[in-house]
This record gives sequence, C-alpha cells and structure tokens, in this order.
Amino acid sequence: MTGASGFIGRRLAPYLTARGDTVVAIPRPFESAALEHAFRGADAVVHLAGVVSAVRERDYVAGNVDATRIVAGAAGAAGVPLIHISSLAAAGPASPRAPRSEADPPQPINTYGRTKLEGERVVAAIDGLGWTILRPGVVYGPGDRALLPVFRVAQHGLLPLVGRTDAAYTFIHIGDLVRVIAAAIDRPTAGDMLFVGHRDPVSTRDLLEGVRTAIGAPARIIRVPLAVTRLAAIAGDVGGILRGRPAVINTRRYAELASEGFVCRVDRLRDRLGVAAQINLRDGLAVTYAWYRQERWL
Repeated sequence: MTGASGFIGRRLAPYLTARGDTVVAIPRPFESAALEHAFRGADAVVHLAGVVSAVRERDYVAGNVDATRIVAGAAGAAGVPLIHISSLAAAGPASPRAPRSEADPPQPINTYGRTKLEGERVVAAIDGLGWTILRPGVVYGPGDRALLPVFRVAQHGLLPLVGRTDAAYTFIHIGDLVRVIAAAIDRPTAGDMLFVGHRDPVSTRDLLEGVRTAIGAPARIIRVPLAVTRLAAIAGDVGGILRGRPAVINTRRYAELASEGFVCRVDRLRDRLGVAAQINLRDGLAVTYAWYRQERWL
C-alpha cells in the first residue's frame, strides 16, 4: 500500500489487518526496481499516494502522474493487480439533475482533476496490468482535516455558505470507502473504473445543516457571494506562493465551488463489486464530530 500514512491509508491499513490481511506500507520516494521486488508475491497493490493540494503545477504532476507511472509499472512487471484510488475530480463537474456515469467523457476543471485523470490513463496504458480504478467523491470522517475548519467556525456560531446554492456533491464516509477498497482487492478486475459515493447527493446547505446538527448548537448560515470568494481565492494563490503552501481557498478550490457540483451515479459500484455506501451524511458527521472532540481537535 502506498500512502499508508494519509487520511485514507490510516483507516484502510487497520481494517485490512483486522480481517487477516498482511499490509506492507510502501514509503516514498518510489523506485521501479525496488517496488517490483516489494510487490512480488503480493495479492494486490493499493495505490493511495497522491497530491491533493499544491502551489506548483509540477507538484501535482509529480505526485499524481509520475509516481503513478512508477507504481503501476512495477505492479505490472510483478504481475500483481493494482487498485488505483483516483478522484471524482478526474471526471469533472455534474449536477444532481444529470449525474455523471462512468461512460461519460471526462472534463476535469483544474490541475488536480487533470493530473488525476492523466494518472488513470497511465494505469490503463500498461500492457498486462490488471487494474481497478476507484473514483471517490468527497471523502470525510474521523481523521479528515478538510471539514475541520467548518466545525470550528460552527462552534463560534457561524457557518459560511460558499459557492453556488444549487450545487451538490457526492460524499463518501471513510468507513464506507475502506469497505469498497477491500471489495476491490477481493474481486480484482482486468480493467474497470468505478465511481464511489453515497447514493444521496449533498448540497452545500445540507452539509452546513448537518454540521450544525452534529455539534448540537445554533450556528447562523451566512451566504458568501461568489465574487467575494473569487477575490479570496486570488489572495489565497498569492499567499500560497509566498508561504510555500496552498491556502484553504485558492483558484483551484474556487473552480470547484463555482461549478454546478460533482455528482455521480454509483449503481455500477454495486453491480460490479456488490457493495454500496451505508453511512448517511447525518450519521457520518455525528461520528466525525465525536472523533474530533475525542482527539481534542475541537
């Protein structure tokens, strides 16, 4: 498993170990010959490592394309099937009125999505490699830092509604995602790409109201105009360059917030792997909030 120390990896490794699997964490940097040796005799390679947020485009390319090429090539040379964790961002935006299916042509809108798509194409181009590509929607749950700021401001009585009011997103709780990855390990395919998420789309207001319910305290939802968000995104880009790390709001994030949302169909996941997301947003956010409090993140 690559990316074992990341948000998903820290939940997946114990899950697999608990069911009797032996998990070997593969650290960076990746080197072809060493990886091929490490992969020989394995039942599967799970490639989680990647770059979600960066200041420089070349960092996305290095993390999502170049590293994937090395890992997938080594898996192919070792004759081991690859479970590649991509992202719904590789497919591009879609509204809940016309959710994306796996057959739709991809139209990513930012560097992250484009490099995740290029990583998928790298995997598919390797002769003789058995692969399954999973495209999760928004992944959240215990250990997630992306939603932490939303909970923090909610505790202060405010919940900013950023982005289009009619946008919606496909969410997937980390507990459901690790079950999906385990199912993909157990049923490797010769080349399949599957969207991963809960069947119920989540609007921005749904998310904020869910956070408010989870904390059990009143918090006022305040609409933030897109024009203000765009200015903050531009300032975030400048600040990110100066600090050497990406801001919470930047132009990549703005492109996503200004879109109609990222919603996908998930029936193929059920049909191919026999698994479906079970944890709804309300329950997932409640568990997430309880974990934040337990770990003193809040």
